[in-house]
Amino acid sequence: MGLAVTLGEGGTPLLEAPRLSERLGCDVRLKWEGANPTGSFKDRGMALAVSRAVEQGAPGIVCASTGNTAASAAAYAARAGLPAVVLLPAGAVARGKLAQAVVAGAELREVEGSFEEAHLEARRLAEEEGYVNVNSINPDRIEGQASAAREIVEQLGGLPDVLALPYGGGGNTRAYERGFDEAGAGRPRMLAVQSASRAETFATAIRIVEPVHREQAEAAAEVVTVSDGELREWWTAIARLEGLFCEPASAAGVAGVAQVRPDGRVVCVLTGHGLKDPDAVERL
Repeated sequence: MGLAVTLGEGGTPLLEAPRLSERLGCDVRLKWEGANPTGSFKDRGMALAVSRAVEQGAPGIVCASTGNTAASAAAYAARAGLPAVVLLPAGAVARGKLAQAVVAGAELREVEGSFEEAHLEARRLAEEEGYVNVNSINPDRIEGQASAAREIVEQLGGLPDVLALPYGGGGNTRAYERGFDEAGAGRPRMLAVQSASRAETFATAIRIVEPVHREQAEAAAEVVTVSDGELREWWTAIARLEGLFCEPASAAGVAGVAQVRPDGRVVCVLTGHGLKDPDAVERL
C-alpha cells in the first residue's frame, strides 16, 4: 500500500474500572475508544479504507451514517484531499457528530427514512459515481477495526474471559472476532448488546433496525438485549463511578454485563466519546 492516511488512530487505553467491578462482581476493564482522533472506534477502519481508496485512485468516498462514520469519513477524506458524500437518516444524527462532518467539509445529504434507506442510497452512489463506499461492507473497515482486539490481547497479556460491546450494524463484532483470531490466542466469550427499541433508542449510534452484518455477528457472539432504561442507568454509572464520559450507545456493553453477570476478566468496549452527543444529557 502507498502512503497511509492517518490521524494517529489506535493505541487506545484499556482502563481498570474498580468501582464498576465491585458493582458488577467481576474484573471489569474499559477499552476507551473515545480516545481516537474523531472520538470513536470508526477511525481504525476508516484510516485503512481511505488509504486504500487513495491507492486505487478513487474520485471520492461515500457512506451512510448515524453519525460516527460520518464524522470519521469526513475527517479522513479531508486528510487525504478527497471529497466525501455522507447520507444521513433525517433527524437521527447527534449534534456533535454532525458538527464534525460539517466542519471537515463533507457533502451531507439527508434521506427521508431509516439508516437502511440511507445505506441503499450510498451503495447506489458508489456504483454510479465510482466513489468508494466506506461503510462496514468495505472489508478494509473490518480489517482496520480488528486492531482493537489485538491491542486488548497485548495490553492484558492474554485473552479476556468476556468481551462486551454495542450491537448496531454488527460490523464491529465481526472485527473483534477477526482480531482475536488473528492474535492466535483463541477467542473470548463475546456479548453483542443491543437496545430493545432499535428503531427509537436514545442511543443513536445503534439506532439501526436491520443490522447489515446480522448473520455473521450473531454467529460470533451472544446477543443480549437491554432496555433504554438500563442503557441510561449504566451510561451515567460509567461517568460517575469511573470518570469516563462516553456516548449512550457505548454503555451497551456494561449494561449487557450487568444483565448476564459473567465471571472473570471482562472487557467492555466504550465505542465513542460523550461529546459526540451532548444533547443526550438533557434526555436523562
